[in-house]
Amino acid sequence: MTPEIREKLLGLINDKAYNPLKKEELALIFDIHSCEKPMFDNFLEELQNDGYIVITKKGRVMAPSAMGYFVGKFVSHRRGFGFVESDEEFVQDLFINPEDINGALNGDRVMAEITKPATEGRRAEGAIVKVIKRETDTIIGLFQSNKNFGFVVPDDKKFNQDIYIPNKFFSGAKDNDKVVCKITMWPIEGRKPEGKIIEVIGQKGERGVEIDSIIRAHGLPEEFPQKVIDEAERVSIPILEEEIARRLDLRELKTFTIDGDDAKDLDDAVSIEVLPSGNYKLGVHIADVSHYVREHSKLDKEAIKRATSVYLVDKVIPMLPKQLSNGVCSLNPFEDKLTLSVFMEINADGKVIKYDIAESVINSKARMTYTEVSDILEKDDEKLKNTFASLVDDFKHAEELAKILMKRRARRGSIDFDFPESKIILNSEGKVVDIKSYERRISNKMIEEFMLVTNETVAEHFFWLAVPFVYRIHEIPAAEKMETLNKFIATFGYSFKGDLEEIHPKEIQRVLGLIKGKPEEQAISTIMLRSMRQARYAPHCVGHFGLAAQYYCHFTSPIRRYPDLQIHRIIKEQLNGKLTEKRSEQLANIVEYASNQSSEREREADLAERDVHDYYKAVYMEERIGKEYDGIVSSVTSFGMFVELENTVEGLVRMVDMNDDFYNYNEDTYSLIGERTKNVYRIGDQVRIKVSKVNVDFREIDFELVNQKDAQE
Repeated sequence: MTPEIREKLLGLINDKAYNPLKKEELALIFDIHSCEKPMFDNFLEELQNDGYIVITKKGRVMAPSAMGYFVGKFVSHRRGFGFVESDEEFVQDLFINPEDINGALNGDRVMAEITKPATEGRRAEGAIVKVIKRETDTIIGLFQSNKNFGFVVPDDKKFNQDIYIPNKFFSGAKDNDKVVCKITMWPIEGRKPEGKIIEVIGQKGERGVEIDSIIRAHGLPEEFPQKVIDEAERVSIPILEEEIARRLDLRELKTFTIDGDDAKDLDDAVSIEVLPSGNYKLGVHIADVSHYVREHSKLDKEAIKRATSVYLVDKVIPMLPKQLSNGVCSLNPFEDKLTLSVFMEINADGKVIKYDIAESVINSKARMTYTEVSDILEKDDEKLKNTFASLVDDFKHAEELAKILMKRRARRGSIDFDFPESKIILNSEGKVVDIKSYERRISNKMIEEFMLVTNETVAEHFFWLAVPFVYRIHEIPAAEKMETLNKFIATFGYSFKGDLEEIHPKEIQRVLGLIKGKPEEQAISTIMLRSMRQARYAPHCVGHFGLAAQYYCHFTSPIRRYPDLQIHRIIKEQLNGKLTEKRSEQLANIVEYASNQSSEREREADLAERDVHDYYKAVYMEERIGKEYDGIVSSVTSFGMFVELENTVEGLVRMVDMNDDFYNYNEDTYSLIGERTKNVYRIGDQVRIKVSKVNVDFREIDFELVNQKDAQE
């Protein structure tokens, strides 16, 4: 059954006015032919198995909620209790007591029944009646052995049960080894889960072992299968003359790349020219990875499995083997490279008035770094200017155009949250020697603007061609989130104008402008960001709210992102007249799968990158216990507040350690209020802290307040 039928069916069943129907009646409504009936029955059975519908004994199809069931993802707490996060948006989580978990583990999809309805100020409680789908059957953790048996203590602090390992399943693991464990028996009442060791990663505490544990925990495949490597070596051949002959030959054009100092996968080059009219002609030239990675090839299947490259401080898990990512596809200088080029004529208002998309071949004239180009433009570095004399004017024109494009984005309401990213610096032995904010300089912003305008141009072009495509979408924030946010900013004297259900990004941008440099900037910006939806990939175009862009896609990084690679194929097929009706039907399914898979893997990669950063930060701060720092309250919860230091390290001040008073959490104002002193702590407050405790295993850092606030009037 198609995704469209699935969506319509679930929409009907979950409608408040729906009167429960039998399977046969639903088949009639959806015009299911008699020969398709067995397939439709299987489809309904799958939906029931996944907990999206319930089929009664009388054969009527109903929504689980109509039967009093609560379906969603189980999130456990290390103290034993947990919550079920509902499938339905804006439905409050269901609290589950330890005795009502019924063998569910963190991340499992479950069905629960409500045992105590919600009351004012207290969420509903429930009991899990069925585990619909296990999240995973492999766990990463610390092996602790006894003579005849052992246990694996999971790294994931939300997985709150140790796994029993019989002696015969030790697989060579020793005490305090980090291991990968496969669950062979799920927990039942009064009995722990059982498992067997399937991989020994190494001894706890070793840097490589800890990073590898995080990699395994997020299911990131490191090694490429030999058949994929063999295929990469076979396709990594010099460009054939007949291939160059059929392309736009840009080898004499002055193109250059600008990337990080240690980047090896260079997938974008630019060229720039000021036309006699005063307009700019910007060329963005992207590595033609699709020439080497053909659809359904072993390389392609591995690429979509990974869907993204993952950058873990000093380790990269690439989407493609290095023969391609660092070799034949990478736009290394002074080498002929196959590309897809987009030439855009941009006027003084930053509007693209003309563009052209073509298969091309380039020969980059320089491999520049962000530092070098920024030093030329910001510091007028004479030595660098002499070294790259032939490109200095191009850099200046590029800066001019980038500033024009920035102003255009700002005018239409594009939102820029100015939160610092962390840069972790390791020495040659892999030890953390410093952590600081990553500096976004002019050349970083310049390349970012050029990629943004290219992505928009390509997305709009293919939207109007009405062909299957992978878009990058960022949906409008939910009205409920905006109402909550509006109440919060009202406590500072601000408010949004207009309809909160259809809020325009310009309104968000306007308030961000008003708070710039004010004490409340951090607080409001943080809550605003949390009120946004997550950007994702989709086969339909609904625009990008954060960029205030009507059309947007990811086209510029096919070496490290699968959506870019997939749309390169579509672009080339369209340019070469191969997009037949039959092919378009095939592509509709392909882009649907590519969108979902890429969104899912992107989220996992982000979590892995965050975990690695958190690990290094914990290791760094473990050597600084007892030291004092100034910080800013970055988040407030019912159990304390998080404080972020200037170097981006974040730690928790636990409420139990705030011993000058008893503090209550105010959910509406995201603040802690002292009962006796009336002291208030809220997001954005500046505080001084002392590092009190670090748990590297759980990647947790605890702070204590040094000077608690004086009583406020």
